[in-house]
Amino acid sequence: MNLSLDGKTAIVTGAGRGGRGIGAAIALALATAGADVVITARTSIADAEAVADAVNALGRKGYALTCDVADAASVETMVKKSHELLGRVDILINNAGITKDGLLLRMDESAWDAVLDTNLKGTFLCSRAVAKIMLKQKAGRIINITSIMGQIGNPGQANYSASKAGMIGFTRTVARELGSRGITVNAVAPGFIATQMTDDMSETARAEILKKVPLARLGTPEDVGAAVTFLASDAASYITGQVLTVDGGMTV
Repeated sequence: MNLSLDGKTAIVTGAGRGGRGIGAAIALALATAGADVVITARTSIADAEAVADAVNALGRKGYALTCDVADAASVETMVKKSHELLGRVDILINNAGITKDGLLLRMDESAWDAVLDTNLKGTFLCSRAVAKIMLKQKAGRIINITSIMGQIGNPGQANYSASKAGMIGFTRTVARELGSRGITVNAVAPGFIATQMTDDMSETARAEILKKVPLARLGTPEDVGAAVTFLASDAASYITGQVLTVDGGMTV
């Protein structure tokens, strides 16, 4: 099984977050497998630069760029600059995402629009921009980081769950559109992953979650990074339009 990404290049969106988030773990996993990586962040560019430095420390080329994935002009600029830095774009990881939780009757339009614009529209804009490059290369991997909340829903997250479910539909459709040109499009759906968000949970809330997880532990960002690396590799060359759920069995 060939999991090497030697000679490959990647863009990972939304990979700041102090170097502790899923995006950072994905960037480092890809670099460990051999890829050069562009890391993007909307505001936390210092965090993205720290991840880029960690990529460089692994012996690969790491670059940090600012990008608002909800803004078409910002995305086009980022992808153009990434192409210049990397020479080609083999892998796109649509990881950038936000939450603005609230019950349906209390959720205002701005909270709905912000989450859908970043999570779903951002995936569309980045994929469209990178697909132009991949079509010329006749090869590429697009991997969308969705969530089990897009599969099962979650009270207080109508906007987030809708955006992540939309990403799954987007993944399957674009996989059909681009498959004949050697481009695979897949999604990874993490469950509860140990990040800053879960650090802030009460012990009671954490215990309740773990009761629903057959593997009896929270996932790690590295668990997600490993799944993404597999889908980005030649080992997954005959897999497209699929959702790889990384949730410890929670949705079984």
